[in-house]
Amino acid sequence: MDWNQVQGNWKQIRGKAKEKWGKLTDDDLNVIEGRREQLEGKLQQRYGFAKEQIHKDVDDWFSTLR
Repeated sequence: MDWNQVQGNWKQIRGKAKEKWGKLTDDDLNVIEGRREQLEGKLQQRYGFAKEQIHKDVDDWFSTLR
């Protein structure tokens, strides 16, 4: 699976994102629409982690989707 597939299947995958990052709101998930940059930005905003940490967390989560 590549990130384009995440975008294409966002409606199904968003529940998994919500399970992983409970601080994301439904509005956040609607704005993200499967775009990685948007996801990382919202995670930084909600959790306050460094950009590098968020990038690694998203990579780890993405690897579980395959």
